[in-house]
Amino acid sequence: MYKYDFPNCCDGRDLLAAVKDESVPCVFFDPQYRGILDKLAYGNEGQSRGSKRSALPQMDEATIKEFIAEIARVLIPTGHLFLWVDKFHLCEGVSGWMPGNLCIVDMIVWDKQKIGMGYRTRRQCEYLLVVQKKPLRAKGVWAVHDIPDVWAEKPSDLHAHAKPVRLQARLIEAVTNPGDVVVDPAAGSYSVWKAAQLVGRRFLGCDIEHYGVLP
Repeated sequence: MYKYDFPNCCDGRDLLAAVKDESVPCVFFDPQYRGILDKLAYGNEGQSRGSKRSALPQMDEATIKEFIAEIARVLIPTGHLFLWVDKFHLCEGVSGWMPGNLCIVDMIVWDKQKIGMGYRTRRQCEYLLVVQKKPLRAKGVWAVHDIPDVWAEKPSDLHAHAKPVRLQARLIEAVTNPGDVVVDPAAGSYSVWKAAQLVGRRFLGCDIEHYGVLP
């Protein structure tokens, strides 16, 4: 029903439902968070400020938890979820989103080399939580050992949720083997697909809309 190495257009929960239990080693998930927009409550949201971001479909916490529960189901034991979060959600805490078989084991700070919004300090970083499905183990599972925990890379394109292709490619290399499938159920600009292509992995992903930014 869903094609590999193709920009499937659908709800990511439907795509995940079609994936077999414990069948993939690596999933990336970049939710479109509503929380920070509600917290800042800018009156000009979608006009002079954040028009690209606010135009995207928003996810509430219940929706995010549904996605993560399905991701936990499809991950193999010791498999990894790479979960993008902003500073607001990092500080608020995301542990309540995790089922009992998923644990946060590390974090990478992505320096976007671009100043964003903020009442006090201006946001220049995003945070990538490294989440592993039990049993927790690094030896024999994580194969790349030169990835720094602070990574500087400009966004890959002009999409509102563009992510660093080179970083994602290195992470894919760290936890998968050539020919493995990498899943992204909220693909946005399809930067994970681009990263998978760089390192010889297959891609299964989708987005609820297409934005014209493809490999």
